[in-house]
Amino acid sequence: MINYIIRRLLFFIPLLLAVSFIGFVCINLAPGNYFDSLKQNPQVSQDTIRLYEQKYHLDQNVFTQYYYWLVNISKLDFGYSFAYKIPVFEVLKSRMFNTFILSLSVLLFSWLIAIPLGIYCAVNQYKFTDKLFSFFSFIGLSIPSFFFALLLLYFASLTGILPAGGMHSLNYEAFSPLGKFLDLLKHLIIPTLVIGTSSIAGLQRLMRGNMLEVLRAQYITTARAKGLPEYRVIYLHAVRNAINPMVTIFGGSLAGLLSGAALTEIICNWPGLGRLMLDAVMSQDLFLFAGDLLMISFLLILGYLIADIVLAWVDPRIQYQ
Repeated sequence: MINYIIRRLLFFIPLLLAVSFIGFVCINLAPGNYFDSLKQNPQVSQDTIRLYEQKYHLDQNVFTQYYYWLVNISKLDFGYSFAYKIPVFEVLKSRMFNTFILSLSVLLFSWLIAIPLGIYCAVNQYKFTDKLFSFFSFIGLSIPSFFFALLLLYFASLTGILPAGGMHSLNYEAFSPLGKFLDLLKHLIIPTLVIGTSSIAGLQRLMRGNMLEVLRAQYITTARAKGLPEYRVIYLHAVRNAINPMVTIFGGSLAGLLSGAALTEIICNWPGLGRLMLDAVMSQDLFLFAGDLLMISFLLILGYLIADIVLAWVDPRIQYQ
């Protein structure tokens, strides 16, 4: 298992290099750079701008820029953010924590609801509740996330029950520790509902299908023929085998979560990595864009690796060579 993890980590290196290089090329395809707007400012001399362009190698071609960026990355230096006027890593630390909070809340919200719901619908196949939850699942899958986010924000602005965007209230610093926590939870509700609704719908349908397939297996029939209580047949034998395929999509769900969170962060004004990516593109902040892309790519790859490890832990029959 350790050898497998080491090989996967070594494989991640060229993958991250390829993703970062493509990102470098894409942002350099846009005409100009961050300093072009400063060239129109009479208070900033052209000599100062040329000095900064030479310092950060922005007057070189994209291959040279990428080379110097890689050299700095090897020293754990992500560069300097021209827009925020601080090192890129300092910006990424706070934004990554915000994205982690949102992602964790969505994972807990969606998986803790979808898995029991899928089991319940499978056990009660074709009953009214199964058809009702299936109907709502299809609705959740069909509604675009951005449209649902706009509806919730409109509802929040009309009623004032929930904050309409952002991560904190204006007087957040004046709150007690408990008040800050509750304020954060209130701001988490809308983005969590937006991303979690489609996740719940998809996961519930998958869990229901897996559970129905397992319940038709021969060993389940044998367990029932032996007179085992139904709850033991369901939760001791069926659920464990039905949930194994769900673990394999954990990495994929994390990837979808981050991509969905990017759009939701922009609409809901949540200060995460997705919102930061848009800010970096709009301001042509090269090093901030490259560092943000590298961090998001690393988190996606890490999600798939964690899924493989968890699957081997859940199902001892799986051996990674």
